[in-house]
Amino acid sequence: MPLWIIASIFAAFMQNLRFLLQRHLKVTSLSTGGATWARFAFAVPFVALVLFTYKGMTAQPWPGIGPGYWGYVITGALAQMSATACVVALFARRNFYVGITLKKSEVLLTALIGLVVLGEAVSTPVLIAIAVGFVGVLVLSDPPKAGGLAWTARIFNSASGYGLASGLLFAISAVTYRGATLALEGGDAPLRAAMALLTATLVQSATLGLWLLLRERGQITKVMASWRVSTLTGLTSMLGSMGWFIAFALQTAAYVKALGQVELLFTFLFSAFWLHEKTSRNEVIGIALILASLGLVLWAGLRA
Repeated sequence: MPLWIIASIFAAFMQNLRFLLQRHLKVTSLSTGGATWARFAFAVPFVALVLFTYKGMTAQPWPGIGPGYWGYVITGALAQMSATACVVALFARRNFYVGITLKKSEVLLTALIGLVVLGEAVSTPVLIAIAVGFVGVLVLSDPPKAGGLAWTARIFNSASGYGLASGLLFAISAVTYRGATLALEGGDAPLRAAMALLTATLVQSATLGLWLLLRERGQITKVMASWRVSTLTGLTSMLGSMGWFIAFALQTAAYVKALGQVELLFTFLFSAFWLHEKTSRNEVIGIALILASLGLVLWAGLRA
């Protein structure tokens, strides 16, 4: 099986665990900004450890920084940071797996942005899979117990807004992170992925940390006080991001994000059996459509 497929599935599983931990931080003690910063701040030492350990073991020279690298990394870092905040804020409005599913509009948007920014097109089967998945997202955007409301109110609501905003921002980060790994000259895929990831995580930690220091006094102290959960959040963040970055270094961002919809299966299982959240008929239909699209992407990826 191609490495990018393994890395994508691993990343999706770790990302699901990380969102679950961030949900816990959000609903128990931290603000949206604090729960978001916990992910990046506590991931920095783990990413640095992986980068320097891997480089030492493989004895590779540092990759050269090519044109566009800093623009790609900074754009991706800020977009991902904002997207994460949208998802954390969304948790207060819908249940766990619907919130995660709404952000999966990133799959369609990644294909469009990847074509515009990097000129990377996707195959017809993957386009069909993305379309099926997006229908599933639209079904899930219909809030439960919304009977009697106009269709515009049922589709265009605050939860949908946060979900679609996070999807757009995650799509931008996916494409620009792939651009960053391609802009590094030399080194294998894991080394380039780790180097780009450390750069992005440092930008995110410093930027959001400064914001919290100036605008949300006391949040940094609360994050540090929650170090047990925050450390696990940072670890799962590092593992998931490494998977995404390795996959981006090897395959088109749209293929990676389309396969990453396997996260929805993990999320549904966590929601049903751990959080004991009830599901509606629309939610089951939406998830079924998205999982059908996942199977088509996996088939196309194995044939590629």
